[in-house]
Amino acid sequence: MSDTPASLRQKIQSAGDLQSVVRTMKAVAASSIGQYEKSVGALGDYYRTVELGLGACFRQVKPAATAVEHQKLKNPGGIGAIVFGSDQGLVGQFNEVVADFAIKTLAALPGKPHVWAVGERVQARLSDAGMSLLKTFPLPSSVKAITPLVRKIQIESESHRAHGEYARIYVFHNRPQPGALYEPVSQKLLPLDAEWQQGLSKIPWPTKLLPQVMSSDSATLRALIREYLFISLFRACAESLASENASRLAAMQRADKNIGDSLETLNATFHRVRQSGIDEELFDVVSGFEALTVKDK
Repeated sequence: MSDTPASLRQKIQSAGDLQSVVRTMKAVAASSIGQYEKSVGALGDYYRTVELGLGACFRQVKPAATAVEHQKLKNPGGIGAIVFGSDQGLVGQFNEVVADFAIKTLAALPGKPHVWAVGERVQARLSDAGMSLLKTFPLPSSVKAITPLVRKIQIESESHRAHGEYARIYVFHNRPQPGALYEPVSQKLLPLDAEWQQGLSKIPWPTKLLPQVMSSDSATLRALIREYLFISLFRACAESLASENASRLAAMQRADKNIGDSLETLNATFHRVRQSGIDEELFDVVSGFEALTVKDK
């Protein structure tokens, strides 16, 4: 059945409304990328401060001593994994990429993984793959909401570690790349790598006066390690949100282009159909006039 001018006009209006929604989502995604990228950059100085503190502690505490708290674990071979994804769709293969990367990486490690999913979409992907999910956290909607989320994840993970369920913790997320791209990355949070500890202990202190660790060495070290874990999780969440919005921006740009092409086709079809209708009416008028002229003669 051929399209009529009325039906084409309705399709053009619907496509225009959809294009307005797509452009609004594209603007929101573009503005969101900036705030999350700025939050990642703002962590730099704080992370440097925590590194200096850890280095000062490691100079006084042997790296092996930081693993004392792991000796009481009932299941030292267990693995805890935190996977950041998205709650909403229209992000292309964002959740599939990070979920498949996490599944492949964890499958190559010895021990049974226990997973915390951040985002309903990635949770569904991990669940379909048969992963053991402990809990799903909703994603924050702004930079200010990242800190409460990270605190909840820390409390939840420490609670399970206190019961000796695992000794190792990994975090998986997508990291933004130039050109609205992203790549999945992973980081082992615990136990602390011995080489990493030695590297921090060799970082020169910025002043001539070397610091002294107040209180007990272990208490100060645990406090700094908690801050290190907080920064690592905060950065993972912020980078994941920046990648999500970059993926959504790219998807909306493709959708905007496709809708624009469809509108051009619909408008061209509408004008052609409308012109065809006008031509038919003119032919009818001319034919009627010629018929009346012949009859009068």
